[in-house]
Amino acid sequence: MRIFVIDDHPLMREAVVMLIRRLHTKAIVIELDRLAAIGAAVEQHGIPDIICLDLKLPDTHGVSGVREVRQQFPEVPIVVLSAAPAQDYQDLSLEAGADVYIEKSVGATEIAKVLKTFLDDSADPEAGTEPEKLSKRQKQLLVMLDKGMSNRDIAAELQISEHTVKVHLWRLFRRLNVKSRSQASHLARTQGLL
Repeated sequence: MRIFVIDDHPLMREAVVMLIRRLHTKAIVIELDRLAAIGAAVEQHGIPDIICLDLKLPDTHGVSGVREVRQQFPEVPIVVLSAAPAQDYQDLSLEAGADVYIEKSVGATEIAKVLKTFLDDSADPEAGTEPEKLSKRQKQLLVMLDKGMSNRDIAAELQISEHTVKVHLWRLFRRLNVKSRSQASHLARTQGLL
């Protein structure tokens, strides 16, 4: 598994790399300090399986980096790790193509939980398989989505963070090969998954 960690702050980049190596000892982690370095990294190491991306890089503005990375790698999960408050950039990042937005201020434990979900999913050979192989948690999520529950409501009900809810939904959508909550609910109803 190849993971690109793109952050121009050396200390933060090293901390994220150490966290990833602790979670997935066999991962090949490539450290980059700007988007312009991606081309050479791909030539040398191949296409990444996951990209951890900071928003504030020397060659980006706002969520432009997310858009650029999403265009280059339409199928690769993008985890935005940013010092900017979620209320400022989370929705913009997700609309630009990020799979999840994590504030650096949430701390290593929460960042590790979210990253672990992506690392586990990338290593999961059954990702994208038949809907009947859904986990118990994924079936719970479908029921909650069908009830119209928000991420905050789901987080409260399951006693997990909203970040974790978003990652679970990302994995569920990927498993079902859908792009939205309404598509997931519709598929669940038509396939008898509820």
